[in-house]
Order: sequence, then C-alpha cells, then structure tokens
Amino acid sequence: MGVKAALPSYELGLYALVVSCAIAYSGLEIFETSRESMNRKAFRENIKPGWHYFGRKMDAADFEWAMWFTSFRNIIIFVLSGHVLFAKICSMVAPQHRSVMYMVYGMGTVLVTMGSTYLMIVLSHCLVIYTVALTKQKWVCFVAGLCSLASFKVEPFSSWQNGFVTGNFDLQDVLFYGGAGFSIMRAMSFALENCERKDGNYSIFALMKYNFYLPFFFFGPVMTFDRFHDQVHVSELRRKDRELWHIHAHALLHLVAIVVVDIFFHFFYILTLPSDMKFVSHLSDWALAGLAYSNLVYDWVKAAVMFGVINTIARLDHLDPPQPPKCITMLYVFAETHFDRGINDWLCKYVYDYLGGNHDNILKELVATISTFVVTTLWLGPCEIVYIWSVCNCFGLNFELWVQLFFQLKPFANIRGQDV
Repeated sequence: MGVKAALPSYELGLYALVVSCAIAYSGLEIFETSRESMNRKAFRENIKPGWHYFGRKMDAADFEWAMWFTSFRNIIIFVLSGHVLFAKICSMVAPQHRSVMYMVYGMGTVLVTMGSTYLMIVLSHCLVIYTVALTKQKWVCFVAGLCSLASFKVEPFSSWQNGFVTGNFDLQDVLFYGGAGFSIMRAMSFALENCERKDGNYSIFALMKYNFYLPFFFFGPVMTFDRFHDQVHVSELRRKDRELWHIHAHALLHLVAIVVVDIFFHFFYILTLPSDMKFVSHLSDWALAGLAYSNLVYDWVKAAVMFGVINTIARLDHLDPPQPPKCITMLYVFAETHFDRGINDWLCKYVYDYLGGNHDNILKELVATISTFVVTTLWLGPCEIVYIWSVCNCFGLNFELWVQLFFQLKPFANIRGQDV
C-alpha cells in the first residue's frame, strides 16, 4: 500500500542538505542554552555530575538509559555474556538440543532476577493460552490473549499482579511489564500458529522454549513462533559468507552509538530542557524545533541500540531476528513509521494483513487498521496520549490509501497514461 519506490538520489540529497543545515543551526542554540542552564535550580534533579575536566554535567533524565549503562551495566554484560558462552558450548556439543539449553538458561535467569512468583505468573498465563490454543479457534485465542494482555496493562489487575513480586530495585517495574507483555504476545503467536497446524498440536514444551529465549524475553523483539521454531531446530549450523564479519561490525557500531549518546548528553540537555515549560517558552522557534527533532531521533537511537544489541546476540545463536527500526529522518512512507519491527510484523501477520487482504478495499482497510490500533493501544497501555497517537496513525494509514485510490480515478489515470 502507498509509495513503494525509493525517492530519486538527487531529491534525497537535497532533503539531507536542508535538514543538516537546519539541525546545525538549531543545535548551536540548544548547545548554548544547555551550557547556560547547566546550574539552573529547576534542572538540578536531572542534570547530574559528569565530565569535570571538560566542565560539563550530564543529562540523566532518561532513567532507563542511565540504569542500563550505570547501575545495571555490569549485570547486563555478565548475563548476556553468559548466554553467549552457554549458547556457544551448546552449539558445539549438542546443536540439536540447543533450544532446550536456551530455555533452561532463560528460565534460570528470570528466576534469579525476578523471583519465583514472577516466573509462576508468566507460566500461568502461558498455560492458560496454551489450553485455549488446543481448541484451534483463532477468535478464542485472540480473546484469551487480549484478556491476558489487558491484565498487565489495565488497572487494578496490573498492580494486583505486580504486588505479588517481592524485591525492590530500579528496573523491577520495567522488567516486570516488559517480560510479561512480550510473553503474552509470544504466547498468542504460538496459539495462532497452532491453529494453522493441520496435524496435531505443538507441545507446551515448544511454547516454553519459544518464550524463555533470554535475549528476547524482557525487551523483545517479538519473533513469530513459526520463524523461531524453524530456525532454532536447525541442527546443521552454518554461517553465510562474511556473516561473522557483519556481526562484529554491528556490535562495534552499537558500541560507538552508546559512546556518542553519552557524549551528546554532556553537551545537549534535550531531555531536561523541555521539562520546564516556562523556560522553554523563552526559546526561539528554531530551538524548539531542534528539541522536538532531537527527542524523536533519540527515541529511535534508543530503540535501535536496544534491539541492535539483542539482535547481534540472536545472530550469534544462528537466528534471523526482526531488524532494528529505520532512521526516522529517512522515513517518507507513513506505513513504515514503526519503532519495533517485531511487533509490526506480528500485527501485520495476525491482524492487519489477515483482515485487510490486498489493502485495496476502503472498508476492509478501515476495519483492519482500526483493529490493528485497538491491539496496539492495549499493547502500549491505554491512556489519553496513546489514544491520540493511535487515532492520528490510524487516520494516516487510511489517508494514504484514500489518496492512492483518488489518483487512480479516471481523469487522473488518463493524465498519468499520457505522461507515460
């Protein structure tokens, strides 16, 4: 649907030049504003000590990024390095059983990190959805899956379940809701693929191996069950030409991105400045536009780094995971504006393409889009901001189809035929 061909290189070059000049001009003012407001009392909570020898403090307003690369940096490195080492030994000794070993390591890590109660909550939801999957009725699987997902996204059910988990550390809520939400999406994929299976049912053991693959467990991406099942059960493991070189290059690229973001946060306080609306109201339009653009790009970089690191580990395990998100500056087709390609693939396969067919019928497209964003709204967590985002994106996707069909009408089609 929509524009399929790439824009001409000269047009892309012109856009890149204009955007680069605008970013440089607005960035200069943001840099000066950040330097002047470094010691502002209103920003003291988010501006933390940084590079004293450069005379710069650091923007630490994003607690997730700060926790990943300060408090939990060593733990994350230790756990993921353990998985890589464990997976390498399994691939060498017993490649036909590597999926079982991945599951054992993943369940053990979840148990140590979040406790037995959390593990039992996730297992209970998986068991319920597995039981429903045995009916081989897609609509029943969808209802059960969405109800399970709603229990983690809608109050008071989410807080009630979270209350069972003991312990208290900074990323507990993030890991709780992240692991639970992705587990439900994976369980739904398993159930829907089981409905498509002609001969018998997949075992619950297959669901456990799929769900507790550690790199995907807490933060995704969601790899549909059919793809994961086929790839993880390949016993003859072979690398493509220069595959390891590409894996090392991507790992180095993500390391460079982390360092660049850290440097950026010492000189541009893009997250803290917008927190004081009275202060922001005195900035120029160029600085405001630069702040808005910088926050959008930072969200993309954050997602690209997170999914990129996970994907690098998955490729070491001989998997082909969903790609990281596209750079937001390079997007000019509305239908490609998604940060999580795993969730996007899931929604397209089980909702959007399933209901929309060829996407050339306005009514089917409307039903498919609304249904997709109903699920997306539940996935993100129902709230006013998500409602606004969903309505705008739903309209945007349908508007592309409306414009395309409008210009296919006879008068415009004749003009296009004459030009050709």
